[in-house]
Amino acid sequence: MTTLRSQKPIPTSGGLKGRLRVPGDKSISHRALIMGALAVGETTIAGLLEGEDVLGTAACLQALGADIYKDDQDCWHVHGVGIGGLRPPENVLDMGNSGTGVRLMMGLLATHPLTATFSGDASLSKRPMGRVVTPLTLFGAHFHGRDGNMLPITVTGATMPLPVSYELPVASAQVKSAIMLAALNTPGVTTVIENTPTRDHTERMFEYFGVSLDLQPLEGGTGRRIKVTGQPELVARDLKVPTDPSSAAFAIVAALITPDSELTIEHVGLNPARIGLFTTLQDMGADITYANKREECGEPVADIVVRTSALKGVTVPPERAPSMIDEYPVLCVAAAAATGQTVMRGLEELRVKESDRIAVMVTGLKACGVQVEEHEDGMTVSGNPDRPVIGGACVETHLDHRIAMSFLMLGLISDAPIDVDDGSVINTSFPNFVTLMNGLGTNISIM
Repeated sequence: MTTLRSQKPIPTSGGLKGRLRVPGDKSISHRALIMGALAVGETTIAGLLEGEDVLGTAACLQALGADIYKDDQDCWHVHGVGIGGLRPPENVLDMGNSGTGVRLMMGLLATHPLTATFSGDASLSKRPMGRVVTPLTLFGAHFHGRDGNMLPITVTGATMPLPVSYELPVASAQVKSAIMLAALNTPGVTTVIENTPTRDHTERMFEYFGVSLDLQPLEGGTGRRIKVTGQPELVARDLKVPTDPSSAAFAIVAALITPDSELTIEHVGLNPARIGLFTTLQDMGADITYANKREECGEPVADIVVRTSALKGVTVPPERAPSMIDEYPVLCVAAAAATGQTVMRGLEELRVKESDRIAVMVTGLKACGVQVEEHEDGMTVSGNPDRPVIGGACVETHLDHRIAMSFLMLGLISDAPIDVDDGSVINTSFPNFVTLMNGLGTNISIM
C-alpha cells in the first residue's frame, strides 16, 4: 500500500498551468486489443493505455494464442489468430481489478469451444458476473463460479453456438459488449436490445474492423436494436486510441476548482456516450471549450481547454447517468466547491463498481467536512465556497482507483491535507498520475 497526501498548491505557483495528454481510453484500449487478436494480419495500436487493467487483457489474449508486443516507439502490435482461432489457456486467466476486461473476455470465450478459468483481486472477486452469465448461457456456454457467479469462474464455450435475441434488463455497455463479442463466432444474426443508450465503443470498433452491423432505433424511445452478423472476416487495422475522458476528468475538475488555472488536455475522446460529465460541468458554469475537433478510428476527439470557474449546484438528469457513470466521484469534488446543492440520482450501478462508490464517497466526503446526504440511488452534495472543505482525513479507497484520484483532487481546496490509504490502485487506469499532475502544479506526495 502507498499512502498519498494532497494539499493546496504552493501559493506562489499561480494555479495549474500547461498542456497534458492523459492515458489512452481504457474502454477503447480493451476493445482494440480484442479485435486485433481476432483479425487476420497485424493490427497496430498507438496510444494504448498501459494501465494494469488493459495489460491484463493483453496477457489474457496472449495466453489464448495472440502474438502481442510493444516496439521501442511505444506502438503495440497484435498478430491476430482469426475468429474461432483462440486456443485453450494453460493457466488461470488473472484479470486483476478489471471488471471490463473479465466481462468482455467471458463474452468472447462463450462461443469458442474451450474451457478457461478467470480469477481476479479481492475487489473484482466481489463483483457480480451474473449479469453477463445469464445472456451468454443462451448461446450454449456453461459457467461455474464461486457462490453462484462470483470469481473465480470457469467458462466452457459452446461447441455449436446459437444466435440469440436479448433485451438488456439494465443499461450496461459491458453486458451489451459481451453479447456482441459472443456473436462474432456465432453463425447467423444475434440481436441486442437496449432501451437506454449506453457507450457505443464496441459498435464503432466493430464497424472499423469490418463487422456487419444493423443499428435500428426503437420506436417511441431512445434505445436501439443492434444486430450482429456472425463469423465475419475481420481485417487488421491501424488504430490511434483517443485519450480517456474519464481520466481527463480529474485534471478538468482540478483546474476548475484551483484559482488562476488554465489547462489544455490533448486528444480527448468526445464520444457522445461519454461526455455527460463535461455537459454537467458546463451546466454548473464551467469554462470548458473544445478545440481542434477531429476523428480517430471512428471516434470523435478534440483538445479540451479548461479555466478556473465559479461553479453552482445543479440537479443532474438521471437519464444522463450512463454517459458519466464513472465520473460521479470526481463530480462530487466539483460539487463540494460549488455554490448550492448538486443532486445526483439514478446511480444504482455505482453500488456494484470497484467499490460501493456511493457509500464510499459519502463516508469520505463527511470525513473531510463536506455536507452530503446519501440516497439509495445517489447522493446530494451541498457546497459553499465561503465554508472551506476541512480535510484532515485519511480516506479508505477500498481498492478503487477513481475514489483515490477524486479525493486527491479534493485535497487541492481543503484547509488540511487529505490522505488516501492506497494510491497504488491508481495504476489500474492512470499510470504516472501523481507525476503528471504535480507537473501542472498540484501538491501530491507519498507519505
